[in-house]
Amino acid sequence: MDIRLPSSHREALEEAPGAWPRADPRWRLIGGIAAAILVVAVVWYFRSSHEPQTLPTPPAPVRVAVVRLQNVTVAERTIGTVVANATVQVTSRVEGQLVAARFKEGDIVHRGDLLFQLDPRPFQAALAQAVATENRDQAQLVSARNDAARYASLAAQGAASKSQADQFVAAAKALQASVASDKAAVDAARLNVTYTQIHSPIDGKTGPILIQPGNMVPASGTNPLVVITQIQPVKVSFFLPQSDLPRIQDQMQSHRLSATLTVHDSADTHLTALVDFVGNAVDNTTGTVELRATFDNRDYRLVPGQLLDVSVSLANLAGALVVPREAVNEGQQNRYVYVVDRQGRAQMRPVTVIYDDGKMDAVRGELSPGDQVITDGQLRVVAGKPVAIVRARGGAPRTQAR
Repeated sequence: MDIRLPSSHREALEEAPGAWPRADPRWRLIGGIAAAILVVAVVWYFRSSHEPQTLPTPPAPVRVAVVRLQNVTVAERTIGTVVANATVQVTSRVEGQLVAARFKEGDIVHRGDLLFQLDPRPFQAALAQAVATENRDQAQLVSARNDAARYASLAAQGAASKSQADQFVAAAKALQASVASDKAAVDAARLNVTYTQIHSPIDGKTGPILIQPGNMVPASGTNPLVVITQIQPVKVSFFLPQSDLPRIQDQMQSHRLSATLTVHDSADTHLTALVDFVGNAVDNTTGTVELRATFDNRDYRLVPGQLLDVSVSLANLAGALVVPREAVNEGQQNRYVYVVDRQGRAQMRPVTVIYDDGKMDAVRGELSPGDQVITDGQLRVVAGKPVAIVRARGGAPRTQAR
């Protein structure tokens, strides 16, 4: 609101004691400068209070483990398959009717045990006929020999011709051959009678009966009566890379190559078997060679076709530097580890892994027993910068970040 006073009143106020002086341009300049300074101060204050302040970067938190010096066993791990030591398909050697099975499916049988019985009567009759034929020819042979001797005496006296004597001698020899043939026929018939009882050729475990009693069985048929598998002992077949061949051959020459078998049961049972076979060729497709280990299998624990974990010790590394596997990092050109020095700074050290067992690595490089290598937190680590050790594996940390 603009209030205007009469001129007489304005003059009276200006002349009154204590009245404000007239506006001076210098005061206006000073007031403007002061206002500008105030505005700049307020803006600076608000900006400084809201801008983030630069703080020093804290050390990266890491976990470490201690480098150890120890003997390391070089082992290869793979999957093995249990293989039967022998498998036999039992067939009949004569044709006849199967009348009985003398075992139960899945039984453990031994060599010589009776398995099947064929009807023996046709074969017993054939044997009796062969014996009768032999006896007849044997009697005729006795008569022919007597005739030959008689005519030989008469020919010597001139009472009979020599040709007649020769005929009786030839007849006796022919009957002698017939008797020999009859003996062979009797032996064959007797053997066929024994073939009516089918015995187990090996020790093993029987499978299902494939031809049931009552059926006619052909001689040496393509379909077996039963299959017997020898499972005591058994073999475990597995394959190793061809690069391991020198070590395998060295161990085989010293008869020290053995395999540790892990059975995945409730207790993860570990068994030991001696390796007694190395394949004579390398598989061109996989670049591996087959090995077999024999296990006695006294408790029938292993079954053909079963899969096992196999571990084979091939060599020993004496006094190797060992670090956890997670401590080894992959670089563009080589592998390396971070070592925490005495000043608490991370230093990069190149290493060469000479053996990896899946948990620990045996390495070669600029390391010493007792060094602390970083096992966790490497992504935040900068070489030469301090780190903060959270927890150590394999021993308490000997240095802390400073």
